[in-house]
Amino acid sequence: MSRLLFVFALLLLTCSAAAENWPAPDWSERPLNRNDALTALENYAFPTRDEATRKGVRTDALLIIHDGAVVYERYGSVTRADTPHLTWSISKSILASVLGVAFGEGRFKLEDPVARFYPPFGAHPDIKLQDLLHWASGLDWQEDYEYAPLNSSVVAMLYTRGRGDMAQYTAEHGVAGAPGTSYRYSSGDSTVLAAALKSMVGEGAYADYPWTALFEPLGINSAVWERDATGTFVGSSYAYMTARDLARIGLLMERGGRWQDRQLLPRAWVDFNLTPFKSLTPTDEAPGGHWWLNRTADGAPGPWPDAPPDTFAALGHWGQALYVIPSAGLLIVRYADDRDGSYDHNQLLKLALKAVAGEGDK
Repeated sequence: MSRLLFVFALLLLTCSAAAENWPAPDWSERPLNRNDALTALENYAFPTRDEATRKGVRTDALLIIHDGAVVYERYGSVTRADTPHLTWSISKSILASVLGVAFGEGRFKLEDPVARFYPPFGAHPDIKLQDLLHWASGLDWQEDYEYAPLNSSVVAMLYTRGRGDMAQYTAEHGVAGAPGTSYRYSSGDSTVLAAALKSMVGEGAYADYPWTALFEPLGINSAVWERDATGTFVGSSYAYMTARDLARIGLLMERGGRWQDRQLLPRAWVDFNLTPFKSLTPTDEAPGGHWWLNRTADGAPGPWPDAPPDTFAALGHWGQALYVIPSAGLLIVRYADDRDGSYDHNQLLKLALKAVAGEGDK
């Protein structure tokens, strides 16, 4: 009898695996039926706007995948399905996935000091790799953008005195607090991680590593990643890929780091990515390990009240977003050019969930 139960359980597991929808090589499609909820989503994401003023929501791409199938896809402006779009800070979460493969290969531990892999951090011997992944290096970094460019560390890193060697520029910053204690968002932390990866995998393998480790196994063919003058990937900002290719990283994370029958990212790595960081200083954001979460370390609600607590996201400047909702089997990629801060993550998530559920406003 026990043997029959074992065989039955094995059959159930086999059927379950076979029922999973994977892009092979492209995504299957199952378009949503037209309904009031879908119209409401489109009206929010693709409003009529005055391009001359650059005000209001401007969506370049909106892709929704449900249970592994494309259910909605629309593009705007000059963006098309085959356009590798700048992801801005979504690059940070892409980098985290590349690092996850290296972690699974035993190339580093989270508790390792950064200086072990990036010697210029010898001036900061107490900073660990996990601190950088939490944006908690403790360095005195100012992540200001267009509204305060003269005070901005990230503007200087990307465009002026730091652009030749971005990781070195970050290493030269002073200390604002103890590492690993307080969240302080920093594109510099991410770029140092990209520099540390060079030592982890070796100079010869580094230039191709994101492709051989992550992009090729996932079937991503559109990826472009800019590097600074030293050859270090700009891990904070400058990865490009199509919406459908970015969704593959979302599916990998939705399914716990597994891609078909291969555990590409260790489960422990994904758990680290999706565990809220407990900051000693208050923050309205909910950082994990280079991903954004909809739950906080103390169990309080996250930033998107109309989305399930297990929702997490990779987010970038001017409205770039990859949302993952495992409990709903949902992935949403949004590329955009929002310049005035009017776009609201929670509103899009709320409308997308309604559209997929087929719910209209009552």
